[in-house]
Amino acid sequence: MKRTLPLMILLATLTAGPQQTFAGKGKTTQELLTAATIARETDLIYDKLVTIRRDLHANPELAGNEKRTQDVIKRYLSDLGLEVQTGTYGHSVIGILKGGKKGKKIAWRSDMDALPNDFADEETFRSVMKGVQHGCGHDVHMTVALGIAEVLSRHKASLAGTVYFIFQPEEETFAGAKNMVDHGLLSTIQPDEIYGLHVTPLPAGKIMVKPGEVFAYQRQVRIELKNELTKDEAKALAGQIRSALVRSVKGSKPWEIQQISDPVTGLASTNTIFRDYLIMDERFHIRSDKDRLFLEAYLYETDPQQLERILPRIQALIGEGPYKDKLLAVSYIQGNPTVINDKELTGKAIAVLQNCCGNDVLLPDYGLVPFFNDDFAYFQQKVPGVYFFLGGSDVGKGIVAMNHAPGFRVAEESIRTGVNRFATLLAERLKP
Repeated sequence: MKRTLPLMILLATLTAGPQQTFAGKGKTTQELLTAATIARETDLIYDKLVTIRRDLHANPELAGNEKRTQDVIKRYLSDLGLEVQTGTYGHSVIGILKGGKKGKKIAWRSDMDALPNDFADEETFRSVMKGVQHGCGHDVHMTVALGIAEVLSRHKASLAGTVYFIFQPEEETFAGAKNMVDHGLLSTIQPDEIYGLHVTPLPAGKIMVKPGEVFAYQRQVRIELKNELTKDEAKALAGQIRSALVRSVKGSKPWEIQQISDPVTGLASTNTIFRDYLIMDERFHIRSDKDRLFLEAYLYETDPQQLERILPRIQALIGEGPYKDKLLAVSYIQGNPTVINDKELTGKAIAVLQNCCGNDVLLPDYGLVPFFNDDFAYFQQKVPGVYFFLGGSDVGKGIVAMNHAPGFRVAEESIRTGVNRFATLLAERLKP
């Protein structure tokens, strides 16, 4: 196992990367900020970004414990000359890049926390924290954000406006974004628009985005009955309910999430199997408490109008069967908001990326991703926002960025793509 560099040595190494084309800390280049300039400067810092990504990957921290991660980010942003704020909530960090001219305010969000799992990790820079891994790509998200900040900071005198780099803790517990909003973050910085991304199993070098819903609507349903059913009867009833509710295109299996990157059936295909479905847990959680029996399961629905009809359907189904007199209640006990991209802003972002990068970089999105969600939705409730999928797979090298799954790995070339494309996007959006 490769030994992780001590923090202070690491930071000194990171901030001493290729700088010969730059004017140094606190100064900016005079070169015109164009897509070509951004691509060239991204290449110059790429190796340094890979180093910091590997350090973050080797030292993951769970939601609520992102202290070391916070320290790394604070130091990096400070060395770029950005104003750095902490204390909004948890271990959050806000890096403020003020341009030399007045203009709009843009926010870029990156999540920080890792996952509680102990899957086998093939990387030489695997986690040194037992039972904790960056198995969802947040280490890459943070690295991309730092890269964007570095490239843009070199040209801050020519930027018209302000960029807020929001490093958000506790995404995996769906608490961080809401708590940052509740603690007044957006009221304080008042961004005009906000952006974020997530690594996905799409090919490295590709970006996917669309207006509207990005993920299926997630709900947890609870069926409460008198505790008078046997275990087998409860399982049979759960199976009947699931069979009656589940919906998908004939012959498709949208619960096989690995198909989202398939060229024929995946999100980028007009024939996607992820367009119209209702998925429900195959196995309900069945438990009893004294005189009550509970059947609980998660469901994922692409049509928000159907959500109001699901509970009455369950009630009607049970009401027509032998357990009519046993039913006490049917309810949703959990339902997080889903990511919904602002239509107008997404259109503008797509136009910028197409103009600077060409159509071959962007992939269309014709479906909704099941099982996953992102608390970025809480920011979008307050500010127009766009959420991108960044491809992280290189199948030819055996790298598949299937989040939350054994064998999750990210092709580091996706870092270059993310910094290059999204620094260009922000630079263009800051133009008067």
